[in-house]
Amino acid sequence: MGVGEVAVGGAFYEEVGEGVFASGAATAGPWSAKLQHGGPPSALLGWAMERYRPREGLRIARVTVELVRAVPVADLRVEVRTVRSGRRAELLEGEIVCGGRTVALARAWRVVASPVDTPCLAPGLGVGRVRGVQPAAVMAGAHSEGYLAAMEWRFEGGGGFDVPGPGVVWARQRIPLLAGCSDTPLTRALVLADSSWAVAFELDHHRRFVINTDVTLLVHRDPVGSWLCLRSATAAAAQGSGLAEGVLADEAGQCGRVLQTLVVDER
Repeated sequence: MGVGEVAVGGAFYEEVGEGVFASGAATAGPWSAKLQHGGPPSALLGWAMERYRPREGLRIARVTVELVRAVPVADLRVEVRTVRSGRRAELLEGEIVCGGRTVALARAWRVVASPVDTPCLAPGLGVGRVRGVQPAAVMAGAHSEGYLAAMEWRFEGGGGFDVPGPGVVWARQRIPLLAGCSDTPLTRALVLADSSWAVAFELDHHRRFVINTDVTLLVHRDPVGSWLCLRSATAAAAQGSGLAEGVLADEAGQCGRVLQTLVVDER
């Protein structure tokens, strides 16, 4: 099976108990069939946060996911709690536990939706339209039968993950996040967000050890439609660290930002 073929039907996850989710093979990342890509668990945390004590008139504007350790393709327990709640904003905290160990943490700000007469402001250039059908995207040496296959990728210029960035890609899920549940704008954005630094791939991840420790998604408006675009670039410095920054957009224009801290070391 190659990239572009869905490794499992159904969904990334199936709820098998209250707060417990079975992980499908499609959650597996490019580095191992046994370890998840950061996108699906990030979206699972976002899904749980959206459903935790929802308040009319408030929306999640920012989610930061700390990837504490590699997330196994296994049963996951998801917990959400309130850190602070006010009239206009509240801070939520989420946690994924696997085998008795915390594998991911998240914090999200849920804030009051801005008034209807708020000006529509979107800095920077537009991103255009979804690209035409392309051959399946490839990543040399990667496990291609999980997350990579469960997403449809269309790169600007017809490139792929092996073309050094900065990069621009349109992508959408081939399968839902959770069996029996509809995806939301937030979960679709989170499924994709952790791919931002890979869309850029300006640091040689074959020669050096490069990995992200976190992902922060900021959405000033809800993304529209199933196709989302990431325009991503990398900053790095000797004796420093790496920073991947992505502009998130849909066909109507920009709708958010993605930030990731990168650990860079010799192999």
